[in-house]
Amino acid sequence: MCGIVGYVGKSKCVPKIISGLESLEYRGYDSAGIAYVTNESIKIKKEQGRIKVLKDSLNMNEESYMGIGHTRWATHGKPCKVNSHPHQVGDITIVHNGIIENYEELKNNLKEYKFKSETDSEVVAALIDKLYHEDKDIIKVLSKLKDYLIGSYALGILVNGDDNIYAIRKDSPLIIGISEDGNFIASDVPAILEYTNMYYLLLNDEFALISKDDVVIYDKNGEISTKSLMTFEGSKEAAMKNGYDHYMLKEIYEQPKVVMETIKEYILDYKHLKERMKGLEKYDAIDIVGCGSAYHVGLVGKSLIMKYGKVPVYVDIASEYRYTEHIYSKKHLIILISQSGETADTLAVLREAKQQGIDTLAIVNVVGSSIAREAHKVLYIKAGPEIAVATTKAYLCQLMMLSLIALYLGINKGTLDKKIINEYDNMDLLLEKELENKKELEDIAKLIYKNKDIFYLGRKIDYSLCMEASLKLKEVSYLHSEAYAAGELKHGTISLIEDKTPVISIITDDDIRLKTLSNVKEVCARGALSIIISNEDVLDKSLYTKLIKIPKVHELIGSALVMVKCQLIAYYVARLNGCDIDKPRNLAKSVTVE
Repeated sequence: MCGIVGYVGKSKCVPKIISGLESLEYRGYDSAGIAYVTNESIKIKKEQGRIKVLKDSLNMNEESYMGIGHTRWATHGKPCKVNSHPHQVGDITIVHNGIIENYEELKNNLKEYKFKSETDSEVVAALIDKLYHEDKDIIKVLSKLKDYLIGSYALGILVNGDDNIYAIRKDSPLIIGISEDGNFIASDVPAILEYTNMYYLLLNDEFALISKDDVVIYDKNGEISTKSLMTFEGSKEAAMKNGYDHYMLKEIYEQPKVVMETIKEYILDYKHLKERMKGLEKYDAIDIVGCGSAYHVGLVGKSLIMKYGKVPVYVDIASEYRYTEHIYSKKHLIILISQSGETADTLAVLREAKQQGIDTLAIVNVVGSSIAREAHKVLYIKAGPEIAVATTKAYLCQLMMLSLIALYLGINKGTLDKKIINEYDNMDLLLEKELENKKELEDIAKLIYKNKDIFYLGRKIDYSLCMEASLKLKEVSYLHSEAYAAGELKHGTISLIEDKTPVISIITDDDIRLKTLSNVKEVCARGALSIIISNEDVLDKSLYTKLIKIPKVHELIGSALVMVKCQLIAYYVARLNGCDIDKPRNLAKSVTVE
């Protein structure tokens, strides 16, 4: 959510900043801007819309060697040029990610300033300008800024007449990239990978002075801090399309590889699995918390862990969980799922749990992220960089991780035999096979892409899969799609079924297969265009227009085979509708604000 890039060095800054912002487009944004120093003054350009609009307005060969850029996802104030970043007040120019909760109070105490925008960010710029003119020392100002601001922020700051970039963060990620040619600030690693893979990670309340030759990092008390330089293991190429039309499609087809890498990291044999999962067997209750797809994957995990691990599992949306009461047992575990490791609501749940003395386990994709650092235990998935806003490969890797937890607990409880481990050996080949037959999914997309309402039906674990399949479709295609528990049809939902209304039913659970087929009959009787995804033949061909058959495998891994089919349906529907598939409107990749 929002993107920050800054550069100071020996090369011209405008191309580097724009290139970095383009690498962060996946985060979601509705405007873009840049501030750069030229002829000892700060020049600002900003535009509503895509980075290309900003780029076309710039002289890419500008004689400037220091600047900051930003892509904005609107929070305070509508998307428009005035509200976009950077914001300049007096001697201070800033870009800002996050939300300042007390900005109205701050604004009331800054009566001497006339504000142009509706944003909280401009208020921050005014506050820093006021403090700077009182102290005449920007380092002192940054050391006490945390005493004024309530909320989350990552700030890149330019000061008139100063040759440095300044940066500070709290609850919103920010890194400092190091290269021989100069130094960077960025909200995410992909922004700097074209130039360097070496970086420092700023922690909460730390701030920094970044010059062309040096970086000085200060702790929350204003003392100089010594930090370890980190190296990013991935490559710029990993974040490129590599011949695919969209990142989403590329990432769908990367799933066999990254799922297998995740599996191999945790399960070579039972001994290896036990080493990685040791300690999870001691808990007598588990809460799983996440947002969006992470919440949906938690619901699948709940089914598997309760069935095989015989542990009570509760799943909740992080934004709800943090504001409701909970009763914890003495041996309670909270599992927090977040791809970025920076999801604001999930991070807040983690911190509250730690205050109450509850053990926490994080499942994340980003090493060194806030949730990974602060949780008691972390299990990393191996999804690699995911650029498309709508998650695919990270979701599937999270699914495998919860499956492995269920596997470990099931073996420990005696509900599963150790030989079940062999089921995971050919996961990559199984997924590859399911991705081969794309024509049947393109044909389904052609049947449904003009409809305004599409429904998914399922029971138990299939219902949890329906929720993610429906989300994927609505995210990228902008069609109204809903997932319903099939048994709830007669309680109101069936009134929405009209002639040719697409209904996609997921049926993989033998225990309730006949029950779900009965529900399919009900929608077919109302004229629905029925599509079934099943691991068995459906003998009554009047129940479907299209049947998508998947292999019948163990429940621990079967959900993954269903989901790749649903992901491709969503992709092809969005493509037929001409949607901006990798950057759906109004959505952001990493939700670092409430």
